[in-house]
Amino acid sequence: MVYSLAASTLTVAAPLGCDASSAEGAEPSGAGTGGPSDVLVTGTDEEMLVLEVTAANRVVVRLPRVEVGQGITTAVAMMIAEELDARLADVDIPLAEARKEGNQYTGGSNSVSSLYDPARALAATARAKLVTAAARRWHLAPRLLRTRDTMVVAPDGRTATFGSLTAAAAAIHRPAVPAEPKPASRHRVIGRPTTRVDARDIVTGKAAYAGDLTVAGAKPTVVARPPTLGGKLVSVDSRAARAMPGVRAVVRAAGGVAVVADTFHHAFRARDVLRITWAPGPLAALSDDAVRARLRAAVPSLGTPLLGTRQVTGEFEFAFVSHAPMEVLTAVADVRADRAEIWFSSQTPTDARDTIASAVGLPGSKVRVHVMRGGGSFGRRLNYDAAVEAALVSKAAGRPVKLMWSRNDDIRHGRMRPASHHRIRASHAGGRVVAFTHVTASVSEVFEESGFAVRGGRSGAVRAASREGRTPEAGPLPSDSGLYNFGRVKGESGSVELAMPLGAWRSVDSGTMRTAEEIVVDEIAASLGEDAVAFRRKTLRNKAVRAVLDKVASAGHWGRALPHGRAQGVAVHEEYGSCVACLVEIDATDPDEPRVTHVVMAADVGTAVNPRGLEAQLMGTAVDGISTVLRAGLHIDRGAVREGSFADFHYARQRHAPLRFEAHIMPSTGAPGGAGELGVPAAAGAVANAYARATGTRPRRFPLTF
Repeated sequence: MVYSLAASTLTVAAPLGCDASSAEGAEPSGAGTGGPSDVLVTGTDEEMLVLEVTAANRVVVRLPRVEVGQGITTAVAMMIAEELDARLADVDIPLAEARKEGNQYTGGSNSVSSLYDPARALAATARAKLVTAAARRWHLAPRLLRTRDTMVVAPDGRTATFGSLTAAAAAIHRPAVPAEPKPASRHRVIGRPTTRVDARDIVTGKAAYAGDLTVAGAKPTVVARPPTLGGKLVSVDSRAARAMPGVRAVVRAAGGVAVVADTFHHAFRARDVLRITWAPGPLAALSDDAVRARLRAAVPSLGTPLLGTRQVTGEFEFAFVSHAPMEVLTAVADVRADRAEIWFSSQTPTDARDTIASAVGLPGSKVRVHVMRGGGSFGRRLNYDAAVEAALVSKAAGRPVKLMWSRNDDIRHGRMRPASHHRIRASHAGGRVVAFTHVTASVSEVFEESGFAVRGGRSGAVRAASREGRTPEAGPLPSDSGLYNFGRVKGESGSVELAMPLGAWRSVDSGTMRTAEEIVVDEIAASLGEDAVAFRRKTLRNKAVRAVLDKVASAGHWGRALPHGRAQGVAVHEEYGSCVACLVEIDATDPDEPRVTHVVMAADVGTAVNPRGLEAQLMGTAVDGISTVLRAGLHIDRGAVREGSFADFHYARQRHAPLRFEAHIMPSTGAPGGAGELGVPAAAGAVANAYARATGTRPRRFPLTF
């Protein structure tokens, strides 16, 4: 059901059910088009999509998701252009502000799948109204008219732009033609490899991020933070800092001491002369060895193996990992006595608004959150640390601020993927696996941030599940047991609670669980004297997973002869209604400086709206797998994160990236599945397996440099 809205421009919203409440925070029609409008949004749904066709022939859809480089704005623009028969260049996808209701969550690889049907239905309804308006203008039967290039075309060649029809179309409640999305056989935009709609803006610097904003009176702000996690401010002597040129204010903040200045240069210089006494954080006596020991102790028992079986076992450790998005966290905040306005990139803007309102003592209706594009996230912007801090500093300083976390701030005090410990035992008899047990423990947080207690969980994307023997308040669960036909499958989880700021990192639990399991699958195959690909083929349950495995094995020439010190590795993963396989070739002639030389990935995600965007996602996951298996992790050293920049948090650089990368998108007309997080586990598992083959070792601690 789609409501048409009476207005000077055609605006439609797609409601779920018959809720006719207004969408709080929805931008008025005409926003950004240079003119006012009297449009009132009278229909809402979980997605709260609103489509407008302006008199200037622009198609505007306010997107209730955030663009953080994953290409969601391009994918949605393609959906809209497809169903409207509009030129892609005529479609604008601004980001919606935080709203009172509706789904504005960006995570869990669900944006395309959740928006696919609502966006197409919305555009199909708009197209039907525009055709009806043109038919009435020309006194023709609507069935005789066609749409193309953002206009309606008559049989005699007459044309009318959508913009010229928008006022008339807005008054139409019952279109004279069906308002149904096209079948896949008629798609001309969806499924075609397409360059990002914002590509030129990104490479020319036109794309605006929070750090680019100029908000009246907002001054650059940085925070002096404690040397240890959770350290507390005891005292501060700020006289020298206040006397420095360009310094506007020095205020206490929940995370430390904030300096507000005319430029970030002035702010950083003043921050560095603050004389601060800190009380150590609660983990000041804790370092890596102790964390690992506690995790090992928290892993549940594997139990007794089945009688008459042989075992393949593995024990694995995964380090903490920083999200480290290329764009550091930045938030602009203007908090007044009666209202507040915040600008930042957020995957959870409605939750952020409510938390900010509580922090500054205002009702949620008085807090306005503008969602900005983000320069990377990988789960980091599920949390809104910087925005809460900016709001509190703005309130304390009595002025607008532009607060930035430095790279050092975010790596040493920001969210991290939790460290984890895994034990796996596969029992086989008669040439097949009859039991598979994966027990694990991870760090679970008890962390206080900006005065708000956060306990026991990774935000947002953590999946709920029930597994045999799971303890209450347990950590991550073993990955889906349905991938392989491994007989009796059991999983159990434990946790170690530490006062650390943890967060959902790309692919959440699967990035460690499936990596460990895929290593063990290789070792099972070796124990049975079978080829790793052939063994997977005969034990995989899903033919779609077999198909992507076959694709990478064929395209990557699995099993070809390679020089000493070089080898191939393979792994698969299934999640988010999608599946992927990865084949890696590695040069480990120098085991201390391995280089992935070739990556082949194949994915089945159902309908791939933009195959080029999907290829980019897969390439990113390959780099993530290379990084977290070979080089990138965080050390805990006496209650502090040792790493502080890309100089020592060794994420893959160009010289570590594969010399060749190829992605194969499997053809499908099924509903879209998830893709953004899909490739990480397969890539990581394939890198680990390739390294093991090349070096003749059994890697157990990741990254390998730890």
